[in-house]
Amino acid sequence: MAQGSGIEWTESTWNPVTGCTKISPGCKYCYAEVMAERLRAMGQRNYVNGFALTLQPHMLELPLKWRKPQTIFVNSMSDLFHANVPLAYIHKVFDVMKRASWHRFQVLTKRADRLLELSPRLEWAPNIWTGVSVENDKYRHRVDDLRRIGAQVKFLSLEPLLGPLCDLDLTDIDWVIVGGESGHKARPMDLLWVTDLRDQCLRAGVPFFFKQWGGKNKKRAGRVLEGRTWAEMPVAPTVPAPEERSELPAA
Repeated sequence: MAQGSGIEWTESTWNPVTGCTKISPGCKYCYAEVMAERLRAMGQRNYVNGFALTLQPHMLELPLKWRKPQTIFVNSMSDLFHANVPLAYIHKVFDVMKRASWHRFQVLTKRADRLLELSPRLEWAPNIWTGVSVENDKYRHRVDDLRRIGAQVKFLSLEPLLGPLCDLDLTDIDWVIVGGESGHKARPMDLLWVTDLRDQCLRAGVPFFFKQWGGKNKKRAGRVLEGRTWAEMPVAPTVPAPEERSELPAA
């Protein structure tokens, strides 16, 4: 919703949709659900419905007001490709992302099947990065769906990582994020799962970003992996904000 974010792999968040429903084990202890209920208790108007899926049309054009180019996580509090988000509304979100061409938008979904279904009907501007979440081996099919969509930058969020993901096909994947679950009920993540994914990325030449170990105290656990921080990002062109562009002289 606001400029500025504590999420390590982005700079700001934008929530033209809030709320969601759970579809796989990675959703069990959803941070967004807890936060939405907290914001409702605080009287935040966008969360009067708590974690029930709600369109927020008054938030649609917010990124157009942010003139400084930045990386923006779209719907950190929801899933743009939820079945209850109408295609017409998704088109409006994509239109804003195209118009705000000086930003990089990160769209992340667990609903890879709907993403793939709608992909031919969406306009994939170069600044729209798109990824899928995969928490264990049962859901690796989401990677295959992602590979077939029209986005120019495709990424994986393997968080919360709940099991090994051996021999991933990283063909046409531009970025991999790995992270453990956080919170007082956090499920453990094995070091070998993480190092294997890092090594797969190294072999494939795919940028690797290790977000966190997680656990009950994620700050104390940190994000150092075998002596270093991994914060690689995909290389993507940036477009200056309108006031930064030089105007062509009149003919």
